[in-house]
Amino acid sequence: MFEKVTIIGLGLIGSSLARAIRASGIATIIVAADNNKDVCAIVKKLGIADEVTSDIRRSVSGSDLVIVAVPVGACANVAEQIGPSLKAGAVITDVGSVKQGVIDALKPHLPSTVHLVPGHPIAGTEHSGPEAGFAELFHDRWCILTPLAETDIRAVEKVTKLWEACGSKIEFMDPQHHDLVLGITSHLPHLIAYTIVGTANQLEDDMKSEVIKFSASGFRDFTRIAASDPVMWRDVFLHNKTAVLEILQRFTEDLTALQKAIRRGDGKYLHDTFSSTRDIRRQIIDQGQADYRAPGGLRQEGTPPVEVPHKASGHSG
Repeated sequence: MFEKVTIIGLGLIGSSLARAIRASGIATIIVAADNNKDVCAIVKKLGIADEVTSDIRRSVSGSDLVIVAVPVGACANVAEQIGPSLKAGAVITDVGSVKQGVIDALKPHLPSTVHLVPGHPIAGTEHSGPEAGFAELFHDRWCILTPLAETDIRAVEKVTKLWEACGSKIEFMDPQHHDLVLGITSHLPHLIAYTIVGTANQLEDDMKSEVIKFSASGFRDFTRIAASDPVMWRDVFLHNKTAVLEILQRFTEDLTALQKAIRRGDGKYLHDTFSSTRDIRRQIIDQGQADYRAPGGLRQEGTPPVEVPHKASGHSG
């Protein structure tokens, strides 16, 4: 499908993409680019790319497809570097958890002769770095594409086929709608997790040691989410500010209602609320989006894999 693919940023997602692209055979040459020379050394040792370089500008020369897999806050700088070196007709895509912000960051620096197809694979673990990647990360997971109205349909088809070859299911969304949906499914849970674990971290030393020692499953899952890449999540909240604040306001109102119910001893309100939320969990399981253990024991993004059988291949379902 592609003669030459360049992946910029070799963290969990970028390195998993390199492995998945190689496994699927959809590219002749895979170029890995990262401005961190230590990361480049690890990628070379892993052997997951044909070429490895810290020169981002030169890495895209002659590439049919360029995948930007850096934190959202670094997208503008990357686009500014690679813009003059992109060949006419090249397809540019990304993996960011925010879409409108990424479009605003990339588009001004890209020549009119290339095609931008923003994307977001709904997959991940709490681990980061090129060693944490694995080819099955995207199997049976959604990848949301948010192409612009003027985007060439053939470019959209190419990015669609890329993700399908990696095992993903495809959904198309308006960028702003994507940001609102992800605001509640991903961004708000991370914000809550960081807050809860941060609160525990500020307890007195003896209390904190007991919290760690006797952590129940709920708190353990919060710590897993709160262990995610701090740079990535800092950028997500700064670049999806409007959607996050809107969802956070709704959450605050619902939390206040629960506080009042507990204070009043309103067991019926609590029971009705908790009963309705169980339906969401059942629907997630029915959709095949519950958690699973990936190769090497890494856990996919989601909740504890109680209802889902372990599969060594890394497939969910």
